[in-house]
Amino acid sequence: MIVINYSHPLTAEQLQQLEELLGNKVEQVIEIDAQIDLQQPIAPQVAALADRAGLTSKEWQTLSILIVPPSLNFSAVTLLAELHGRMGYFPPVLRLRPVAGSLPPRFEVAEIINLQEVREKAREKR
Repeated sequence: MIVINYSHPLTAEQLQQLEELLGNKVEQVIEIDAQIDLQQPIAPQVAALADRAGLTSKEWQTLSILIVPPSLNFSAVTLLAELHGRMGYFPPVLRLRPVAGSLPPRFEVAEIINLQEVREKAREKR
């Protein structure tokens, strides 16, 4: 599994939690700074974020990829549209949640959301 992280760096503990949840080894983590200029159009900036992963067209379509989306909602939804176009399906995404009562704030792996499955189930409601 390749993790493309557009959010805060993942800790060793989070990667261990992720591997336990996946039942698979994380082979590579690609960290990408997701800062964008809010005064400029978002779509081209998000396309550049996807480009920074350094994957070929074939790799986008064939590798096992998990996305940690950026926190900014407009960037996240635009990135998912961009990646769907490159991959041919919605990628699974990792959701982190705050650890209750932790000081300083810490985050743990909450779940992997299978967006393609969410889409397929939603289609049944048409």
